[in-house]
Amino acid sequence: MNDTSSSSEPGAALGSRAGTAQDDAAGETPYAGLSPDAMLAAVESVGLRCSGSLLALNSYENRVYQIGLEEGEADALGGDADFIVAKFYRPERWTDAAILEEHAFALELADNEIPVVAPLDIGGATLHRQGGYRFALFPRRGGRWPELATTDDRQWMGRFLGRIHAVGAAGSFDARPELTLERLGYEPVGELLDGNWLPPHLETGYEALTADLLAVIEQRFDEAAGVATLRIHGDCHPGNVLWTDDGPHFVDLDDCMTGPAVQDLWLFLSGSRDEMAVQLGDLLDGYRQFMPFDARALHLIESLRTLRMLHYSAWIARRWSDPAFPRAFPWFAENKYWEEHVLALREQRAALDEPALPL
Repeated sequence: MNDTSSSSEPGAALGSRAGTAQDDAAGETPYAGLSPDAMLAAVESVGLRCSGSLLALNSYENRVYQIGLEEGEADALGGDADFIVAKFYRPERWTDAAILEEHAFALELADNEIPVVAPLDIGGATLHRQGGYRFALFPRRGGRWPELATTDDRQWMGRFLGRIHAVGAAGSFDARPELTLERLGYEPVGELLDGNWLPPHLETGYEALTADLLAVIEQRFDEAAGVATLRIHGDCHPGNVLWTDDGPHFVDLDDCMTGPAVQDLWLFLSGSRDEMAVQLGDLLDGYRQFMPFDARALHLIESLRTLRMLHYSAWIARRWSDPAFPRAFPWFAENKYWEEHVLALREQRAALDEPALPL
């Protein structure tokens, strides 16, 4: 259950951008009442006995902790030791129905022998409440960041992604979001501009640049209008995969959604254009053993990359009243961050005009 983050040196304070619209939109500090005692009480409320040990795991959107259990407690839960992973959902982000669809999808994948770390059914429920928080419990799984440095590893990953999508295509979501240009593009840009997040000297250029980017992306989406959508992981980057000698374990379906299959593939591509073409070919060699792939979706890769960049900045802005965010992303308040962000978006404008990666 990881969220992707960047790092930079702390710099200037918020200055004139503090106290503007983003503060009103963010609401109260969401986890002020989630003390260690409250977390242990939540786990014990479902009938498990805690040992008292507690370790925060890398997550910002939600709060995720490894919690120790008394000896023998985890044996029947499928954990690899006397620990459990507790995920406390950010208040008011998802409806209960959306969270339960996330859980149901994970359990459906697990039932099909796909190595997804699914929530535990305890007492006939996967979603629990205690002290004003909603939470789910998961078995602890070990693993490392996937390097995918070999053809075999990339094909292996592709086969698992194909199997995930074969299950995803067999059903549909009702309460989960869809991958849309409005949600990931227009809304984030509007929030950043309305919230006065950008330094004044960049606002006009950013507004014109993003308008151009979104117009081109809209054209790309129109060109790919016939590409099928299905239930996907939605945030399938390497940080959400635990790699072991037996292959990957997929974690954190918190952003599962309805979208094109390529969204779960492109985040594993890196390096030069030629390197990405080789990586993509290997992934698809494995993927196509279980699912067909519509080549028209390749034209969406740079559009999806651009939308992720826009959405990522707005995500941090939305969460700025949460004390974890200024601590984790101090560079977000610096002029340098926004200057580099605008430069990266200009580079994306050029990338959008490049032909799709070859198969």
